[in-house]
Formats: sequence, structure tokens, C-alpha cells
Amino acid sequence: MIKKYLCFLVLVLLSSIGTSQSTTFVPDDNFEQALITLGYDTGPLDNLVLTANISGLTELFIENEGILDLTGIEAFTALEILNCESNNLTNLNVTQNTRLIHLFCGNNQLTNLDVTQNRDLQILWCDSNQLTSLDVTLNTLLISLRCENNMLSNLDVTQNTRLNVLVSEHNQIASLDTSQNNTLSTFQCGNNLISSLDLSNNPSLTFFSSENNQLTNLDLSINNQLITLNCAFNELAELNLSNNSNLTQLDCSNNNLCRLNLRNGNNANITAIDFRVNPDLNCVVVDNPSGNHLIWEPVSFSNYITSQNDCSNFVNVDTLDNVITNTSYILPSLINGNYFNQPGGNGISFNAGEAITTSQTIYIYNETTCDSNESSFSVLIIDEDYYIPKYFTPNNDGSHDLWQVFDSNNSIKMIHIFNKHGKLLKTLPPNSPGWNGIFNGKVLNSDDYWYVITLNSNEIIRGHFALKH
Repeated sequence: MIKKYLCFLVLVLLSSIGTSQSTTFVPDDNFEQALITLGYDTGPLDNLVLTANISGLTELFIENEGILDLTGIEAFTALEILNCESNNLTNLNVTQNTRLIHLFCGNNQLTNLDVTQNRDLQILWCDSNQLTSLDVTLNTLLISLRCENNMLSNLDVTQNTRLNVLVSEHNQIASLDTSQNNTLSTFQCGNNLISSLDLSNNPSLTFFSSENNQLTNLDLSINNQLITLNCAFNELAELNLSNNSNLTQLDCSNNNLCRLNLRNGNNANITAIDFRVNPDLNCVVVDNPSGNHLIWEPVSFSNYITSQNDCSNFVNVDTLDNVITNTSYILPSLINGNYFNQPGGNGISFNAGEAITTSQTIYIYNETTCDSNESSFSVLIIDEDYYIPKYFTPNNDGSHDLWQVFDSNNSIKMIHIFNKHGKLLKTLPPNSPGWNGIFNGKVLNSDDYWYVITLNSNEIIRGHFALKH
């Protein structure tokens, strides 16, 4: 009898030894149920998982399982890929998962995330949480970092020299240094507080968005691989994309643009463009002003040009004819512009109704927030009964286009114009608007030409003048 009892006792002990394997505490029922579904645990739910079943796993995908607590994840010591996105996690301890290469923990409620022990991380997506800080300075192998939709005020990526994708939108970041990320291809930093960005060390950028920041300047001259650009809702006054020959999508709406240069040789391949709500933008430099801009916004815009210098032509300015008088000249009222005695709105200003008593050139200058335009006319006050100009320039620039004799007392009977060989070219009646330099339908060459003026007294006046091109 004693022999049988001892045998039974040995069997019980052996059985007990065979079943007392190491377990890992998993308090969250949804986490344990996910492990049961994946075959790494068996029911019923008891908050315990055999450690041997999970310690060698290299991949774990438990997204969208309603998990509140990921306690137990520290036993997954061989994990290389962890996807726990779209749960209800407020805490995530991956300090023991030192082999992690890919970590996807976005769309949770994390307020803290320590990845300083995960030195092999190449992909970190922790977007849509409540993180106020994130230290990735020790994750030097990172190639993709997504931390958008958090509450970050700072982000240091200067040690992440292999970074190819950086998405940090919808945070509270005021400055971001990407000078060490020269392989960066996709960079999204919209909806932050950034006032300045230096992209001169990011030549590989193909996708860049910085909408809804505080940028006043954006230099993309070296980013010639850029395909998509969104810099809407900033404070940009100028945007020069002439070096971005691969650009096909652009949104620079809602800025303060005065200058927009899109002459990059690739306008025909643009698929989407929007520069609306730039109220002071009166012209855009493009490849071909008469090209197809039907899909460009705003559709009603038509002031396309090939040179920034032509922008001034779209600023209205009044023009007045040259004046020759033997009395003073009263300045008329203007609609567009103001009077000055020097170009560019400089010098002494004059008011409408003011009398000009000395010969001079007067400038009419008008400016908008972005551009300016100017015209000029001369006031010549003479003592003689008539004035004979010594030259004219028939180039249709509005100045000295006609050779015109001024006759204040109607003392001239007839004017004859000859070339230097004596050939009659033109006869002008009294008070004629002048000669435009055309003979037989062609503008004559630059040269000296002669006049014979017959006065009402039959006195003859002879002389010469120059035609200049």
C-alpha cells in the first residue's frame, strides 16, 4: 500500500513540474483576446500568457482591438515589428523591446513615448496621440517618422541623417531644423507655428507641405526634384519656382504674394494649381502667357506674363501729353497717380491745380502694395511765338513720338520737311499734330532732316532736326 502511494506521489510531482511553465501577466482582456485570436494563447481569459509562446515572436499586429493596457508587451523581447494602432492606449512601454525596427502606435491616447532604448528603429509612426515631447535623437537609423496630430512644441531630427519621410503636421512646433536630413523626400510640417524654414540641405524633396504656418519667406531654388508643394495660409510675399522643373501640383493660396514666378518650363504638365486669395497679386510669370490655364485657380485670372518687369504694366497710371506754352501750365486732376518732379515718386510733389511756371519734366507715379507704374510728360515754357523741336523719337513710347512745331500766335502758314538730298517728305498745315517720321508707309532711318517754315508774313525760316531711333 505504501509503495502504491509513493508511486502516485511521484506521478503527481512529475505532472506538476511539467505544467509549471513561465507566464506573462496580461491584465487587459482585449489584449489577451487578441493573442488568443492570433493563436499565441488559449482560453479562457485568465490574464496569463505562456511566455514561451510570445518571447520569440518577431511580428505582432494588434491594431483596432480596443486595448487599454499593453502591459505584458515587455515579454515580446524578439519583436521587430509592432503595430498597435487605433486602440485606446494611454501608456506604451517598449523599453524592453530593443529589437524593434518598425513601431506603429498611432491613433491612441499616449501622453508619453520612450524610444531611447529602441536603437534599431527605422520606422516610427506615433501620430494622432497626445504627446508633448518626443526624443528620437538616439534613433539614428530612422528613415520614416510620423508624429502628426500631437502636442509637440519641439522636435529634434538633427541626428536622424537617414530620414526619408518626416510628417510633423498639426503640432505646436515653432522651429524645425532639417539641415542634417539631406535624403529627405517627403516633408510635411503644416499647421504649426513655424516662421522660418531652411530647405537648402534637402535637395531630394519631392513632396513638401507647410500650410497654415507663419512663413514669410520660402526659398526652394535648390529643391529641383519637387513635385508637390503646399504652402497655403502663410505670410509669403514672394514665391519663385523657376528652378522647380518637376512641379505638377501647387497650392499657395491665402498668402500675401506680390510675386509668383512659375516659369519653370513645366507649366504644360501642371495638374493642379491654386493661388487664390492673394489680393495684391496682379500678375504671374509663366512659360507661355497665352497657354492653357483653364485648370488654374482662380479661373478668372488672366494677367500672365513672361517677365516680372512687366508686372508694372498692370498698375494703372494716368498719362498726359507734352506741353509747350508761353504762359504757366495748370496741372489737371488725376485719377491714377500723383505728380512728382523726380522719377519713382521722389522729389517734390505737386498737387492738381498747381501752376507750373518753369520748364521741366513731370512724373505721374502710382503704386500698389506690390508694384508701381509711372508716366511722364514735359512742360516747356517759351518766350517766342513758336517752338521748333531739335529732335524726335518715333518709337511709340509716348514721349517725343512726333516732330511738332508749337505755334502760340498762329503765325505759321505752312511747314515743308525734306531729306538731306532735298526730297520733299511731308507738308504740314498750321497747328498740325506733327510728323511721325513715316514716308511712303515706312518709318525713315535715323538721320538729319530739314524744314522750311513759311510764316504768315511770308518770312521763310530754315533749319534741321534729328530723327532718332
